[in-house]
Formats: sequence, C-alpha cells, structure tokens
Amino acid sequence: MYVFKVTFLCSLFCLSLAAENDVIELSDDEFSTRIAEHETVLVMFYAPWCGHCKKLKPEYAKAAELIKYNDPPVVFAKVDCTEAGKETCNKFSVTGYPTLKIFRNGEFSQEYNGPREAGGIVKYMKAQVGPSSQELASVAAFEEFTSKDDVAIVGFFEKETDLKGAFLKLADKLREKVNFGHTTTKAVLEKEGEKDAIVLFRPKHLHNKFEPNSVKYEGSGKKEDIESWINKNYHGLVGHRQRDNANDFKPPHIVAYYNVDYGKNAKGTNYWRNRILKVAKNFADSFTFAISAKDDFQHELNEYGYDYVKGDKPVVFARDAKNQKYVMKDEFSIEALEQFVKDVQGGKLEPYLKSEPIPEDNSGPVTVAVAKNFDEIVTNNGKDTLIEFYAPWCGHCKKLAPVYDELGEKLKDEDIAVVKMDATSNDVSGPYEVRGFPTLYWAPKDAKDSPVRYEGGRDIDDFIKYIAKHATNELKGWDRKGKPKKEEL
Repeated sequence: MYVFKVTFLCSLFCLSLAAENDVIELSDDEFSTRIAEHETVLVMFYAPWCGHCKKLKPEYAKAAELIKYNDPPVVFAKVDCTEAGKETCNKFSVTGYPTLKIFRNGEFSQEYNGPREAGGIVKYMKAQVGPSSQELASVAAFEEFTSKDDVAIVGFFEKETDLKGAFLKLADKLREKVNFGHTTTKAVLEKEGEKDAIVLFRPKHLHNKFEPNSVKYEGSGKKEDIESWINKNYHGLVGHRQRDNANDFKPPHIVAYYNVDYGKNAKGTNYWRNRILKVAKNFADSFTFAISAKDDFQHELNEYGYDYVKGDKPVVFARDAKNQKYVMKDEFSIEALEQFVKDVQGGKLEPYLKSEPIPEDNSGPVTVAVAKNFDEIVTNNGKDTLIEFYAPWCGHCKKLAPVYDELGEKLKDEDIAVVKMDATSNDVSGPYEVRGFPTLYWAPKDAKDSPVRYEGGRDIDDFIKYIAKHATNELKGWDRKGKPKKEEL
C-alpha cells in the first residue's frame, strides 16, 4: 500500500511538472528577447500569494500542454510581478493579479478577455492565430477539419458571392467561439455536392439518431441571418454544456448533471444523453436541453440543494422563462423526465427556493431576511428598506456588521427597515443583482420593483445622510440633510 501511494503521488507530481514545463518563466532581463522569438505569446502576470493566481495556475499549465502542438504555434509564459519581473509588470501597467496579455512578434497586442479554464483558454487562443476561416485546399484537409471534437462551420464557394463575403465577415466576428473553414477546391465541392452553401458539421462524438449530423444553411446572404442560424443549431437538441459555454444555454432550459466525460467514457456519456435526446426532440420549441459534468458544476448543484450526486444516473434541474428553478425529484428515467418537462411547461410544479429557516426571533436591530420570508420582510413591508446581501466569510461584511447594527438601532423608531440576508444560503429574488459582498440596495416603499444599488460610504453618518435625503417621508430624528433635529422642551 505504501509503495502504491508513493508511486501514485510521484505520478501526479510528474504530470503536474510536465504541464508546468510547457509554461516559460520570464524575468525582466530576458522578457523582451524571449517574447520576440515567437509569433504569438500569452503571458500571465501573477503574484505567488494571490489566491486567484493559484486557482488559475493549473488550468493555465494544462492549456499550455494542450496547445503546444498547435499550428500555428502559441507559446504560454508567466512573469512573477513580486520578484524577477517587477519592471516588466510596471512597464505593461499590471495593477491586479492575475493579468493576462497577448503579445505578437515581441509587441503587446491585446488584453486577454477569454475564459479562465483550460479548454476555454485553448479555444480562445487558437482563434487568435492564423486566419479566422481556415482554407480547406484538399479533401484530406476538409475531412481532418470536420473530424475534430468541435462543431465545424464550412463554407463551400465555387466563386465569389455575397454569401461568401458575409461568411468571412462573420468568421472574423466569431473566431474566438466558432471553428470556420471554407473551400473553393473542386474535389471537395464535388465530394460534398455543394457549390454555394454553408454547412454545420457536428462532432462525431455527438452524432445520434434523433437529429442530422450536419445542417445546411437555407437563409439569405446576410451576416446576421447566418449568425442566428449558427446560434440556433450549434449545440443541437442536447448540447454539451461546459464551463466555457454555459452562458450559451439561456432559460427556459433543462440540464442533466452526471459523469459527463467524452475523453474517458464517451459511450457511457452518450448512454444517458441518448435517453435525454428521446425526450428533448418533442420539446425543442419550448426548452433548451443540455448535459453537464456534475463535478464541473458543483456550485450549481448546491444552488438546487444538492451537496453531491449519488450513483451514475443523472439529476435534472430546470429554469423557466422567469428564471425560476425546478428540481426533478423522481429517479431518472425517460418517463420521469418527460413528465417533469411537461409539468414545468404546464406550470404545475412549485419552484425550488433555496432558503434558511425563518428566524424564530427577529427582534434584533437589523431584521434578518431569508428567501422564504423575503416578500414579507422586504417587498411587502410597507417601509423604505435598506438591505444588505452578505456572505458569512466576507471580511468586508464582518467589518460592516457593527456599523449596520448601530444603524438599525438608531432607526428603530423610524419608518425605515434595515435588513440583511445571507446571499450564499438563500436565493436572491426579484430585481436584486448580487455579484460581490457586501451588496446593498435602497428600496423605497412605493418602488420596490426598482431598488437602487447603494454606492455610498459605510460609516454611520454616511448611511444616515443617504437615508435622510432619500426617505419617502422625512425622518423624525434628522432633517433632509442628515442633521439631528433638536428635541422639543
């Protein structure tokens, strides 16, 4: 057992080291020289202590390993901004970590604004090199291009046409997301029987009996129409939803989570996907369907009340057009999935709401809201309301807590509600958008559907002045400028 553990750990270390070796570490002395040696270089500027850098590092190394044989090549490099690369980081105005920048022929070209996981990084960087649409000059080149693991969009053009012009312009626009290729070669045109056409080819691992393996564009020669057609057909009846394309799948949608792994277990992955396809074909006009790897979307499982997924069968969640959440409670089967989709479509299910229990005692200076009582505590309370959405682990939230409690105490006799909610344990509903902590909103009692994000200071006087100015009715204890009123003798 001991030998096995040592061997296993050594294997992991060697794999990690191999990936790390594909990333060039650059110092101030060598940066300019080494960067100029390569046509396209992605550089990560980092600090060793940075948590986001530590999270990105293995994904960055994995991406470097995956792309190292790309043609044309892309080189990955990194610069430590706290030690040997301080001057370089200052030169390129690096103010936060990690910062990624793309260099071409030794010169800064553009900021990297792509995904932060390996697959997405590779796809983004492949799109940054070479033409936006690959010319397929032979049957062999065409077959290789359409046999890859991604969707391929191919234009077949015997001569110059408006369709070809729109196709190439669209390729420039979507080069970071979609693989475009085109051909004017007679042998390819004859083999496919096309002269002036655009065809979407699905990757082989997603072929199934419920939809065609390729789809031909039948619309106008307008770029916008071609783009709309690509968006509609790109993922097929049941798409492979991954971290880098999750935003493609807008509600209303049905997503099945299980051990999706086309690299190691394509047959097992498609065993369940085919069953979902059988249902999806009947509801394609009402929902977008997708499969996702449960390990890649653990945060979403948590949002539906699942800490983990037992066994091999998928668990299925849905969102309707109003973005309300639903959980399929029955064990997965074709029949259960079909009934679940019908029930969501027919509005027969109660939406799932992640919520802490309603507090038994809510008499503190700050009222505690949870998802189950949010309407009562905030939306329908008949008062102007200041609400803080916080996270228990957030340092800024902890610093704000005593000030917020003091504010609640000072305003306890006013027509003002001071409220807080743990946004990590409760669904945030309505018009409130929370992307960081703490997030505060001011919700006037007569305009609860249009709350305003509070962007003011976080001292007690800052809060008082803001509320005194914006309160629907003037406060009893302060004038509109936030100055205390003199007590009558």
